[in-house]
Amino acid sequence: MLLPPEAMIKYSGEVVDAEGCFVLPGLCDIHLHGCRGHDLCEGTAAAIDAIAEYEYSQGAAVICPATMTLPDSELERILKAAAGYKAAPHPAGRAELAGVHLEGPFISPAKKGAQKGEHIQAPSAEKLRGWQEASGGLIRLVTIAPELEGAIECIAAMRGEMRFSLGHTESSYETAAAAFEAGADHITHMYNAMPPFSHRAPGVIGAAFDREGCFAELICDGVHTSPCAVRAAYRLFGEDRLVLISDSMEAAGMPEGEYQLGGQKVYVKGDRACLADGTIAGSVTSVYKCMQKAVEFGLPLEAAVKAAAVNPCRSIGIDGEYGSIAAGKRTPLLLADRETLALRAVLS
Repeated sequence: MLLPPEAMIKYSGEVVDAEGCFVLPGLCDIHLHGCRGHDLCEGTAAAIDAIAEYEYSQGAAVICPATMTLPDSELERILKAAAGYKAAPHPAGRAELAGVHLEGPFISPAKKGAQKGEHIQAPSAEKLRGWQEASGGLIRLVTIAPELEGAIECIAAMRGEMRFSLGHTESSYETAAAAFEAGADHITHMYNAMPPFSHRAPGVIGAAFDREGCFAELICDGVHTSPCAVRAAYRLFGEDRLVLISDSMEAAGMPEGEYQLGGQKVYVKGDRACLADGTIAGSVTSVYKCMQKAVEFGLPLEAAVKAAAVNPCRSIGIDGEYGSIAAGKRTPLLLADRETLALRAVLS
């Protein structure tokens, strides 16, 4: 929403000076693990509340945080905690918990990234049903490697009950295309933990490009993906299918030092979070900062906002409530500096 150089807006009965600002809808992050020293996988209401509070302060109206590859009992405990948090009242100034993203355990050992290999397992629709019950229906997105035995059958069996994203995978173009035909409609952190897009083997990225309506997550933090690759992703998927995510871990909003992700030590220096062997382990950014970076890297502002607000909400089916400024929708307004896009205020 563009405003004249001097403008006043009225929101929730209050008149606010928005001079020199863009007014944007609250953003949506469908793939983050934690921030401010907390992680979803702590499995406590206090941890989720701390994450929701920080995310709101950073411009996120709604979040769908991700689990890691963990033992079944741990996943069940985390999902029950999310269900309990969702059902309880909360103070103002929190991002809405819209759902949970299961990033594992149905992933490829060869492309596990910062996930623990010993907890990887074969896809199971039966287990997903049990976990969905434990979550109170909060599982909205499941990352899955389609080349695993039973993966495509699992996607087909659970189609309509949750959404599937291809990621942490060695999949070929053909296998990925079969998974999309079975019902998957996302790819997890494009470029990362998947085969590259090449002229003879286009892989998951090529299959997603060819599949109308398939969303592509992108970590636009300047660490996971180069500026050129960000521009290429935009050219491939356009302004309607690109979804900016943070993939943030508990060090986001914290100083440099030692942290953890999925039970593994993570070392943070500057903008980079890595395991001891140098494997990138999540990010220390926010979806708002990813939106800023996208513009810095050459995306049109309108496309970057769409990729951080509208598209993520569409991708998990909550765009009827969030993602844009419209009558009947639940979203804070963000005041963004016209020159720098710095977040000036979050109006609830």
